[in-house]
Amino acid sequence: MKQPTVFLRITLVIMGLAILALCAFVLPAIHDEWPKQFPAVAYLQYPVIAALSATTISFFIALYQAWRLLDYIDKNMAFSQLSVKSLKNIKYCALVISGFYAASLPLIYYIAETDDAPGLLVIGLVFTFAPLVIAVFATVVQKLLQNAIDMKSENDLTV
Repeated sequence: MKQPTVFLRITLVIMGLAILALCAFVLPAIHDEWPKQFPAVAYLQYPVIAALSATTISFFIALYQAWRLLDYIDKNMAFSQLSVKSLKNIKYCALVISGFYAASLPLIYYIAETDDAPGLLVIGLVFTFAPLVIAVFATVVQKLLQNAIDMKSENDLTV
């Protein structure tokens, strides 16, 4: 059972490093270039950076919860309330990320209209709906896991 979790842990680390690199290089670039590229909405520079930072924090919380979930699997505690709680936290983090990106869609629409780039709105929708899909998947797995735990506890009581 260790092999799949090792692969998933490596994947989590790579994802975390990629987002950390984006934060180290893209956020300062947004800070420097935003007023030059979009002077009409230059006042939105700091709310955009704050929203991106909030989504980054939520992403790293979700990564940590996924790491904990892999720990529970390694310790044969996959069918426990702790796993259900980790899935619930992943769901909430994904909803927060999706909410921030959904709130930014009008700004993305404005930028797409200004730059005559209709594909930008599609990219914004992908960034909005991908975390939403993750939240729905985490909800389904959370309910399945909770049902399995309930059935296991009923079987333990009858034996």
